[in-house]
Amino acid sequence: MPITIASWNINSVRLRMPLVAQMVQQFNPDVLCLQEIKCEDMHFPLEGIKALGYEHVMHSGEKSYNGVAILSRLPLKDMETINHAGTNQKRHIAATLPDGTRLHNLYIPAGGDIPDVNENPKFKMKLDVLDALSEWSDKLNKDTTSIILGDFNIAPLEHDVWSHKQLLDVVSHTPIEVEKLTRLQHTIGWVDSVREFIPHHEKAYSWWSYRARDWDAADKGRRLDHVWLSPALKPQLKAAHMPRAPRGWTQPSDHVPVLAVLEG
Repeated sequence: MPITIASWNINSVRLRMPLVAQMVQQFNPDVLCLQEIKCEDMHFPLEGIKALGYEHVMHSGEKSYNGVAILSRLPLKDMETINHAGTNQKRHIAATLPDGTRLHNLYIPAGGDIPDVNENPKFKMKLDVLDALSEWSDKLNKDTTSIILGDFNIAPLEHDVWSHKQLLDVVSHTPIEVEKLTRLQHTIGWVDSVREFIPHHEKAYSWWSYRARDWDAADKGRRLDHVWLSPALKPQLKAAHMPRAPRGWTQPSDHVPVLAVLEG
């Protein structure tokens, strides 16, 4: 049986529980990984999540910022919270699915507005986290079945942004960020699931700013959200897509989900 795994920066899970329900009704993922849940664990809407059919839940949150969660219809085991570069922020959790696949849900720091480590501590932290993630990934066995997904806050390819030239100095598409994310991808040869189905020369976005008066007409997007598979999982990848419609839902997140379908 195929299994659908989804990643979505929900931008406040309590505020957007109706959208979580709408997403589940429309796309029916077996596993839904959320980022930027923006609530402490004591306030996580567990009952509402379970009512949607997700009996197996892991969440790690903090007040008003960050936070990640894994919602699963499949049992989870060996659940773990991971910290990188001493940030002590809720950005990386992991669990093992019944088939042995290790699932990692990441929320990489956005990095602020100024792409200069001397002027902007948030940008330095982002680069430090990327370096730490590469060191972590270097130690993984590329022959095991693993998935890393989430809001990476980087659009690495030329056609992952609306204008490559105009965004080269904009945080999320600067050469140093792209270089460090590419290094992470190359550690064990992570497979970019979406780009297995959308050619590199085609535009593909998962995020559109709230600042645009008409986000759809302007279409100035970036592909910040990713689902990567270890090489051993590539033969099982059957589909991957980023449905655009959720960006136009009522009180939407500025991100849309990324879904990957694997042959079980």
